[in-house]
Amino acid sequence: MWFFRRKKVKNLSVDPFYRQGNSLVVYFKCSRCGEYFRSHLRMGYDFINDYDNPSSPYRIDKIYVGSKCPNKLHLTAAFSSSYKVRTFSLEGGEFVSKEEYEQHTKEAEK
Repeated sequence: MWFFRRKKVKNLSVDPFYRQGNSLVVYFKCSRCGEYFRSHLRMGYDFINDYDNPSSPYRIDKIYVGSKCPNKLHLTAAFSSSYKVRTFSLEGGEFVSKEEYEQHTKEAEK
C-alpha cells in the first residue's frame, strides 16, 4: 500500500529545488556566517529564457546578500522545458534540506 511507504530523503547533490505550486523553492545557508535562506522562484517570472541553448531553455542567475555578513551567494541553474534541473551551482554557500531549514527556524524562534 502506498501510504505505508517511507518518505524518501531528498538528494541535494542531484536536485536541491522543491516544487511548490507554480514555483520552485530552494534552501541554502551562507558558508561564512551560517545564515539560512529560503528563495521562491516563480516559474513565469524569475526564470530567464536562454534562446542559445535549446536543450536547457530556462535558467536562473540570482545573487543573494544576507543581513549578517556582506558575503554574496551566487545561484546559477539551468532547467529543461519542463523545469527539471540540468545543472546548478551555488558559490559562497551550501544547499540545505527543507527539514534542516525548518528545524533551524523553530530553534531561532525559541
